[in-house]
Amino acid sequence: MSFRLANRAGQAVLLDGEDYWDLRIAPMEAFARLEDMHRQWDSRSAPDGQVSPAELGPPVPGPKQVFAYGLNYRDHIEEMDEVDYLGRTTNEAPVVFTKYPDCLVGPAAPVKLVGDNCDYECELVVAIGAETRNIEESQAWDRVAGLMIGQDISDRALQVAATPPQFNLGKSRESFGPTGPALVSPDLVDNPDDLAISCRINGELRQNSRTSYLIRPVAEIMAYLSSILTLHPGDLIFTGTPGGVGQALGLYLKPGDVILSEIEGLGALENTCV
Repeated sequence: MSFRLANRAGQAVLLDGEDYWDLRIAPMEAFARLEDMHRQWDSRSAPDGQVSPAELGPPVPGPKQVFAYGLNYRDHIEEMDEVDYLGRTTNEAPVVFTKYPDCLVGPAAPVKLVGDNCDYECELVVAIGAETRNIEESQAWDRVAGLMIGQDISDRALQVAATPPQFNLGKSRESFGPTGPALVSPDLVDNPDDLAISCRINGELRQNSRTSYLIRPVAEIMAYLSSILTLHPGDLIFTGTPGGVGQALGLYLKPGDVILSEIEGLGALENTCV
């Protein structure tokens, strides 16, 4: 099923470049109409108009659950161990936390910094397309509605302010979840398990990897989570970030910084820090 689903002013639209086609439903209603979106994508005629990234909200604005995988690239584990972080190894149980849904914003929304320890993390984000419980890895991709880019902005000071660390709160300040620009059905990318992923700050390349380097790839993530609880249509999974984050480099975000996050086949987010 092919589509690129975006959120224009609280309305679900199909997006192709700057052109959009209004679906005349709310974005979360689209998850009950995935087959309809496929038919509408294939039968597109003249667009309803054009839209800029600044006009777009998060493609999935009201998920029931937002999961996030931490330390899911080896180079990120190694760099965080260098700053005396958690001393993780790749064979332990996965680090899973949540980003509360109110932090989700659109692909060009400003990131509102708090304090001097805010950090960037470019990630592949998966949206669930069907109720999912106790699935095998071989079934996982059939339950994926689409993929998009996410920025897991982190307040590192708040994240470790308590013992044990409070990942959920440190990841969920207002505007700490830029996503988009559109939710892209997996068939529209060449290989959903191997996509180039990068992040630039003010034009400087900081993160540069491929999603094929995920320690636990998408299918394994979904099988693990669904063995514990039910995944619902519209639920989001931030799959982890590669090495090159600001904390490891000693380069935290500052007002005026521009974060450019890109994933092959999914487009780009460009968010300015304020």
